[in-house]
Amino acid sequence: MNRLDQLFAEKQSNLLNIYFTAGYPALEDTTTIIAALAKAGVDLIEIGMPYSDPMADGPTIQESGMQALKNGMTLETLFGQVADVRAQTDVPLVLMGYFNQVMQYGEQAFVDRCVAVGIDGVILPDLPIFEYETFYRQMFEDAGLHVSFLITPQTSEDRIRKIDDLTRGFIYMVSDSSITGAKSGISDRQLAYFNRINAMQLEHPRLIGFGISNHETYAIACRYAQGAIIGSAFIKALAETTDLEGTIAEFVQMVRGEVAV
Repeated sequence: MNRLDQLFAEKQSNLLNIYFTAGYPALEDTTTIIAALAKAGVDLIEIGMPYSDPMADGPTIQESGMQALKNGMTLETLFGQVADVRAQTDVPLVLMGYFNQVMQYGEQAFVDRCVAVGIDGVILPDLPIFEYETFYRQMFEDAGLHVSFLITPQTSEDRIRKIDDLTRGFIYMVSDSSITGAKSGISDRQLAYFNRINAMQLEHPRLIGFGISNHETYAIACRYAQGAIIGSAFIKALAETTDLEGTIAEFVQMVRGEVAV
């Protein structure tokens, strides 16, 4: 069974997905961060494939991606790092990036390599659902590699239903019409959106991302979906420390509400 399927079968609420950029702060930090996140008790880990021309990333993630590329991060290096750390943990691992990276690597080769090193799913925001369904769905599903699609407040109900049908793993529920990055809180307009999606009774679990940064926003997200995704706030924490493992443990405790900030 895919590790994402196993996770969602065992746990349906308060899921915590932490995103970080592979190869940041330093090239070899990828394995340390994954192992520390797993030890800290996160439910799944989203690994960013650094890309020179991101579409949805805010300044924090963009800057981490540029530094990772300067550090020498490549997809081949990332696959090697994942293979090394996979023996240490069964926490589901998801790659997030852009479809151009997959095309440059070779679509079938990318899928095969993901499976070989123990990646459970991918998020490719710029992969159109028509192209996915027409050309790539069978390849991903035959390999057991789950693809998650994004919805936003502007996504039509018909498209959301289609995404629910195509998604394997979880639906990435973008909290607002914006790029990634920490926000001051959750607005009434966002809560209305969350309620609207809840009322649709979708088949797949949803994780809310974009603007989730602390215990308060995480807890609100978990009231309206199965869990939340935190990225920019975590990357900022990594940038400001010389003790990765200690900082990661404290960050996860803060998000869970287990320690005072």
